[in-house]
Amino acid sequence: MCAKKALGRGLSAIIDDVEEAYRQDIDDSSELVKEIDVDIISPNPYQPRSYFNEEALSELSESIKKHGLLQPIIVIKKGDKFMLIAGERRLRATKLAGKETIKAIIADIESKNLRELALIENIQREDLNPIELAISYKELIEEYSITQEGLSEIIHKSRTQITNTIRLLSLSEKTKQLLSNGKISQGHAKIIVGLNENEEESIVNTILGQKLSVRDTEQLVRKIKSSSKPREITKKPDETLQNGLKSLKIKLHEMGLKSKIGKNSITITLDEQVKIDNFFEKLL
Repeated sequence: MCAKKALGRGLSAIIDDVEEAYRQDIDDSSELVKEIDVDIISPNPYQPRSYFNEEALSELSESIKKHGLLQPIIVIKKGDKFMLIAGERRLRATKLAGKETIKAIIADIESKNLRELALIENIQREDLNPIELAISYKELIEEYSITQEGLSEIIHKSRTQITNTIRLLSLSEKTKQLLSNGKISQGHAKIIVGLNENEEESIVNTILGQKLSVRDTEQLVRKIKSSSKPREITKKPDETLQNGLKSLKIKLHEMGLKSKIGKNSITITLDEQVKIDNFFEKLL
């Protein structure tokens, strides 16, 4: 328990370091900020983001052309070059804008924290696609041996949101790719989690082919789950028991009593006191 708490505090401290760097009133004269040649900055190998929206990058690039880069990237020194820690979208957009240099904070961070910083910076500041976000959550949980509840407290996301996001990793590779590319929404994906492979493929094809809304998808999945429930097996009447009930019915009739045979039972009608008395006499 103590080890997990310590790791949790370490993770929280990393977040605080990044947040503090961005909270400071940074301007061109700040000692924290340097102007670095974009060509000598290498990417962080632990960057979880694998897909960058070209349209969004183009919009950010135009903003940088007009207003400059308002939020510096974070790098660490690597020999006579630098490695990017946080801000890959900003770096890509700056290059796209034709800029040769970029504002950067040169951090002094141990290499063992590079992976965590890349993951956290993306979780906190960028819109990762749902699958990339799920992978980031999963890696942080495994790296620090913390619970989803623990991660929730550290990154200030609800445990339910973390749980539902991680569950997306159980989808098929094809479905995860469609989700990553925006072909289906996270709302669609959450609904089909838990279906078997054939059902999942069928639903996804229907979503794409008929352009189903999330609500339509939910109704379709509910219908599939309902039809796939095992039906109750109706037991056949026991033949020996039925024969016995028939014999009993004859005896009761001879006693002047009305009776009715059910599936595996017999009902005797005693609608007069005298019949009840006679019945007890026979029993005794």
